[in-house]
Amino acid sequence: MGIARKWIFPIFRIIIFLAIATALVKMAFFSGAITATDPTVPTAQIEEPLATVETGTITNDVTLPATVSADAAAPVKATLAGEVKKVLVTSGQAVVAATPMLTIRSEVPAADGTAVIKTVTVTAGAVGILSSFPVIVGQVVAVGEVIGQVAPPTFSVSGSLSPEQQYRLLNRPTEATVAITGGPAPFTCTGLTISSALAGAAADTTSPAAAGAGASPSGGTTIRCAVPAAVTVFSGLAAKLTISGGVAKDVLMVPITAVEGSAQTGMVYTQKADGSSEKHPVTIGLTDGTNVEITGGIAKGAQILQFVPGATAKPDCADPRFAGSPQCRGAGG
Repeated sequence: MGIARKWIFPIFRIIIFLAIATALVKMAFFSGAITATDPTVPTAQIEEPLATVETGTITNDVTLPATVSADAAAPVKATLAGEVKKVLVTSGQAVVAATPMLTIRSEVPAADGTAVIKTVTVTAGAVGILSSFPVIVGQVVAVGEVIGQVAPPTFSVSGSLSPEQQYRLLNRPTEATVAITGGPAPFTCTGLTISSALAGAAADTTSPAAAGAGASPSGGTTIRCAVPAAVTVFSGLAAKLTISGGVAKDVLMVPITAVEGSAQTGMVYTQKADGSSEKHPVTIGLTDGTNVEITGGIAKGAQILQFVPGATAKPDCADPRFAGSPQCRGAGG
């Protein structure tokens, strides 16, 4: 036991220390793991992300913030120039189209120079509540003069449509889906119209067509549809209006960020061997805000740049094209 303590254990310790020291020397000077490089020479390479032209389904739904509003009142106009002889209704009364409102008497000259008495009865012409009727007996009115307003019991949902979104609705749908904030379950509204103020057109607030269309004199475009009579709504409610612009199944599609242009025609880019990009004209179909349909100009399986050269990786959420993209949904786009 004394020999082991005096000679064998110290020898083992010396051998272990020598092995550790040899390993450290080898790692420090002979491993070759660290190679000196010139810090002024870049060692990383930047590669442009690529996208593959694939087949899939594009669902082109355009969603807009909208507002519920009562339909425009229908004006009641005098059909004869003369004196009001009798008033038959009062303001606030419910009327139908055939409800008589007043009689007008006029003296019309005959061919032989004598006067002919003519009397007409003016009817409401619309269903609703007589919201305005300031006419009194003895008042003289002219042909076409507005003598009352009938507010209909119907409502519409309307929202503003940007020029870019109009490209997505070239097929002119006739209905939309409405979701009322804090209201009933989503429902279908019909009679959908897209209207814009014509250049040079004067604003006519007395015309139900002009007021009901919702087109602004500044040239904005309004989309509007009728709320079904069975659905209870109130003027001023906020809503979401979703219009289906069509569905394209089993079509070629690419990310919308890969296409320069947003309607009908555009450009995609491929990468050359030297790293430069080459553009290719394509024709564009439907888009869902994330992907866009390619109807011609490039084949399935082709590799193109995922982002248009010079564009940012994150889409501009102010651009209506990207309103449905995942990157913009959380931003209120």
